[in-house]
Amino acid sequence: GLVYFGRWLIEGSPYVVLIDVAFTAWSLDRWKSELWENFSIGVPWFDREANDAVLFGFLTAWLLGEEPPHILAHFHEWLAGLGLMLCRRRQLPVATIFTTHATLLGRYLCAGKVDFYNNLAEFNVDKEAGDRQIYHRYCLERSAARCAHVFTTVSQITAIEAEYLLKRKPDIITPNGLNVKKFSAMHEFQNLHAKSKNRIQEFIRGHFYGHLDFNLDKCVFLFIAGRYEFSNKGADIFLEALARLNYLLRVNHSDVTVVAFFIMPARTNNFNVETLKGQAVRKQLWDTAQTVKERFGKKLYESLLVGQLPDVSKMLDKEDFTMMKRAIFSTQRQCQPPICTHNMLEDSSDPILNCIRRIGLFNCSADRVKVIFHPEFLSSTSPLLPMDYEEFVRGCHLGVFPSYYEPWGYTPAECTVMGIPSISTNLSGFGCFMEEHIADPSAYGIYILDRRFRGVDESCNQLTSFLFQFCKQSRRQRIIQRNRTERLSDLLDWRYLGRYYISARHMALAKAFPDTYMYEAQDPTSSSGFRYPRPASVPPSPSLSRHSSPHHSDDEDERYDEDLEAEKDRVNIRQPFVAKTKAGDGVPSESD
Repeated sequence: GLVYFGRWLIEGSPYVVLIDVAFTAWSLDRWKSELWENFSIGVPWFDREANDAVLFGFLTAWLLGEEPPHILAHFHEWLAGLGLMLCRRRQLPVATIFTTHATLLGRYLCAGKVDFYNNLAEFNVDKEAGDRQIYHRYCLERSAARCAHVFTTVSQITAIEAEYLLKRKPDIITPNGLNVKKFSAMHEFQNLHAKSKNRIQEFIRGHFYGHLDFNLDKCVFLFIAGRYEFSNKGADIFLEALARLNYLLRVNHSDVTVVAFFIMPARTNNFNVETLKGQAVRKQLWDTAQTVKERFGKKLYESLLVGQLPDVSKMLDKEDFTMMKRAIFSTQRQCQPPICTHNMLEDSSDPILNCIRRIGLFNCSADRVKVIFHPEFLSSTSPLLPMDYEEFVRGCHLGVFPSYYEPWGYTPAECTVMGIPSISTNLSGFGCFMEEHIADPSAYGIYILDRRFRGVDESCNQLTSFLFQFCKQSRRQRIIQRNRTERLSDLLDWRYLGRYYISARHMALAKAFPDTYMYEAQDPTSSSGFRYPRPASVPPSPSLSRHSSPHHSDDEDERYDEDLEAEKDRVNIRQPFVAKTKAGDGVPSESD
């Protein structure tokens, strides 16, 4: 068949209609001609993705044409956009919304080392798209944005980009939410952090065997994760900041060790022998310790049975010592602990590895900052680090996402709902959204780096300073900060953010069917809704230098009353606007 109908096997089990594009591939040439005649967009034969978009677009329009009037269709991204264009062209009774999560051209331009945000007005968009051989895709995206009754982007920063590159200012911002799972037990997320942290520590014990000359309890775990876009995702300035942080920690004789994980998939052929060996050695030492412990325990028990305190010097015999010496002997290694956990296919041209070679962070014992590059997504079945992504994040102390191009930013959002502090930027949708809603974000574990109005070097200094401040916190301060971070979860919940979608639907219906629906516009970009002031128990920071750490001295710690603070935070959460609509039937409701 051509169309399948069922339920999607995810939370909430939404209805889903699947359209098999391959089934109608024979119509491709005819539909492409129609696309050319109607919209003057020509799709080259070699672009498979664009060909599929053409098939999908015509099939979507066909399906929507069969529906009763007054329906609303929401199209996401350029791949789906043609269906929207055809709805308008054929004057179907459908209200349409188009959402772009990132513009095609924006992603390409930023990856190409362009000073993007300061030159937005100057780009010759047709030429730039043509140079990159994505002109036809760009035209589909731009037409969809122009044809839609309502055009939305996922963030304020993408809205600015869309205005210049797609030539239409979005009508409304629809931020991306998460399904927030709240635990019934108040501090369950803190317990999960401790559990996962222990798992990561076990991995570190193996990875650094023979070089464990640092205190694991004074270890701070940082991580960056996501698509391997070296400069877009900010891996470049993260590495540079780590080199500066290493210097600061060394000259200040800090007893903190930082382990920075890079979880970014690249082309590999399996794990390193050296990395796997580390885990094997760790396990072997554990087994040896268990054997000696059991023998020791048996002798201890026998001694107590006859009413004697044990003679400790006789409790471990020669055999035990031999076993332990052999175990220790097998753990000596000549080389430094590895940087990369896998064998990379393009080792010599890999951007992360080349940058590490340049800055010289080779996991030496003198270095306070250690780096581990794991070029594959995490999995609970891995022989190396058997954890899935969520578990891993929970075990870390700070997520670092200093992106230059990030339309929304799920990674820092996921950290927040798990109670893990994160660093994002004012060029990420998430960062802008948080800046709008929180008066003093860093106190809530949301560090926002300025990459829009500062040069690379300045941004890098600011990032280094955030990291250094973070390393100076006591364990208690980190716990307090995690509690605050987790309290921001409601901000990111679909139950809250879904309202922006509802508003967009009302607006689209009112534009498409003005006789039936009326929409009272309110400015959706104003920071109505949440506004967190500074945390109740911290006096306002007297200066910016102190502002990046949540607590400035131990005596202030005593004034921390979590229940009081949580209560105040709850009161400060004001609901966002909801559109007022006069309607006949079929208005999407809160529960849709």
